[in-house]
Amino acid sequence: MILRKSPACLLFLALVSSALISRPLTAQSAPPAVFGYADFTAQARIEEKFLAVPDAKLAGEHLKTLTAEPHLAATPEDRKTAEYVARKFRAAGLDTEIVPYRVLLNQPKEVRVEAYDSSGKLLMSGPTREHVEGDPYQNDPRVVMPFNGSSGSGDVTADVVYANYGRLEDFDQLAARHIDLHGKIVLARYGGNFRGVKVFIAEQRGAAGVLIYSDPQDDGFTKGDAYPLGPWRPETGVQRGSVQFMFEYPGDPETPGVASTLDLPDSARISPYGSQPHIISIPISYHDAAPILQALQGPGVPQEWQGGLGFSYHIGGQGSVKAHLVSVQDYQRRIIWDVIGKIKGSELPDDLVVIGNHRDAWVYGAVDPSSGTAAMLESIHGVGALLKQGWRPKRTIVFASWDAEEEGLVGSTEWVEQNAKALEHAVAYFNTDVAVAGPDFSAAAVPSLKEFLRELTRSVPSPLGGTVYQQWRINSARGNPRRRSNAPPVAGEEVTVGDLGSGSDFTPFFQHVGVPSADISSGGPYGVYHSVFDNYAWYIQNADPKFEYLQEMARVFGLEALRMADADVLPYDYVAYAREISSYIEAAKQKSREQGLSLDFAAAQTAATRFSVAASRVRGLQIAASGDLARLNVALRQAETDLLSPSGLPNRPWFRHTIFAPGEYTGYAAVVIPGVNEAIDSKDRQRAAQQLTVLTQALTRAAQTLEGAR
Repeated sequence: MILRKSPACLLFLALVSSALISRPLTAQSAPPAVFGYADFTAQARIEEKFLAVPDAKLAGEHLKTLTAEPHLAATPEDRKTAEYVARKFRAAGLDTEIVPYRVLLNQPKEVRVEAYDSSGKLLMSGPTREHVEGDPYQNDPRVVMPFNGSSGSGDVTADVVYANYGRLEDFDQLAARHIDLHGKIVLARYGGNFRGVKVFIAEQRGAAGVLIYSDPQDDGFTKGDAYPLGPWRPETGVQRGSVQFMFEYPGDPETPGVASTLDLPDSARISPYGSQPHIISIPISYHDAAPILQALQGPGVPQEWQGGLGFSYHIGGQGSVKAHLVSVQDYQRRIIWDVIGKIKGSELPDDLVVIGNHRDAWVYGAVDPSSGTAAMLESIHGVGALLKQGWRPKRTIVFASWDAEEEGLVGSTEWVEQNAKALEHAVAYFNTDVAVAGPDFSAAAVPSLKEFLRELTRSVPSPLGGTVYQQWRINSARGNPRRRSNAPPVAGEEVTVGDLGSGSDFTPFFQHVGVPSADISSGGPYGVYHSVFDNYAWYIQNADPKFEYLQEMARVFGLEALRMADADVLPYDYVAYAREISSYIEAAKQKSREQGLSLDFAAAQTAATRFSVAASRVRGLQIAASGDLARLNVALRQAETDLLSPSGLPNRPWFRHTIFAPGEYTGYAAVVIPGVNEAIDSKDRQRAAQQLTVLTQALTRAAQTLEGAR
């Protein structure tokens, strides 16, 4: 029977729940059993002390400081944020250094778009300056004009063709209609895939340039009130962003696999054109896109291609609209600055727990990424309080503030490539990026860490009452936007944890060197992504006026580090990992049948079963937490590395994980068992068979490692 509760009763229950979370431990309130700990009593008291420290007001002050100026990577303002973060690291007692890299980045000298109808009449000229009534930040002369990182330079005039979201299936539909894109300018809307994929496919199909705009159907007025009245993208708002081909490799485009340190000789660099487009790409607002779209003629678009502007969309490409694009990009090797702070482990100093968030922004970056930096600084505030009381972690904790993430995950990738050997002993990488855009907590992780996150969030209070886990469960019941993969759904999950594709700094840790990773976020209506309006004024109006969710994220972020650093046994859930891998193989087998590919999955399924049996046995050792824990932990960590392919994925060897990768044609969303699935999608039977062998070998290595654990 379900009892109906009054609002007063609900408030009382929420207050009681919050009190239970924060009350001191007593003999009557024994700590829960926590996976990875033989006895959680001492750790529970450490965590209780930590949770009391992160402060909402201080987090808001960090955010205001970090967003005071535009701070594009490699600018003087970016350097100032590095120095601010380094001071806070040092004040908390972290051994801190600012680590520079010299990397190839572009900044715009000139970006111009003009469009004309068939009679030569000027339809628009832009990009129009971003502007709304009353925003206090929009007129700073240091605001960079809308541009795409990694765009080509040039001056082209050509017919415009509308390509919906610029997904592979959209381009294929244009081809099916016999619309030739050679020499054309593609107009695509944001969404559906990574912007670099849109440009990559357009270039493959012969286009001369790409315009990418934000349609109001996706993040503008059709969602609700636009800024300054509400959180959604206003008419002139532009989403800047990188179009580097990060699905091939991220980081400095001249040094894949090699750290671009200041002393790296030029002879060690390569031509960057394998990972960057040759053609022009320019981001524009729907204010600038609307007159182009309205003037396009030719066939009407399929219903699913229709956006939110108040007229019917057409495909164009028949001379109805010509666009003139000018892009002059200043490519230079520029200095960027990572900030690294360490707390040396007392028992296992070589074992690393790495916690990271990027610091650079296209403009002010209040949500992306400064909310993450503010939360990280308050988590460090809490850890610093523990250090002052004499606590030391068992494993070394590394806090990292990455630079130039926006241009292509550059700072994190260069650091990972420089420290790859040490990272063989890294037991986890915990990331946040767009930390707080609203109240809805979500997460993505390697399957072995999904239950770790669920368990941990049961210990953190939510501003809405109860725990973060309880609110997360409500969000999961409404659907999980963070899943973003082609994996089959997992039955019976109370709280859904998404899968790791790409788009943030976990990528080099997880998919290049095999560090078990997770990413956390707190979402909400957020229509100003990568625009001038992602600033402090928008944030305090729409996202988190009392900075309570910054405080929440600081607590979760810090608790990830503490619990992993002090665990007796690494709390990896390989039983869940094995179960998910088996489902991936079965789904791929079904897909191959549907596509008429004759493939033998028997060996892969046998290896997956062996991995599952070994995982179940190891689970018993983890729960017992007795015997040779050092040897057990080595095996647990090695099993993730075993899932890497020494030769990497076909056509993109930098990506080495056999279970997860960003999709070649999605860029952000994960593709599971990517070598196999992408070969099946391409109907390449020989490659699929070869990748099944690679997968089988990886699973066999991981199973053998777990079987050897004692």
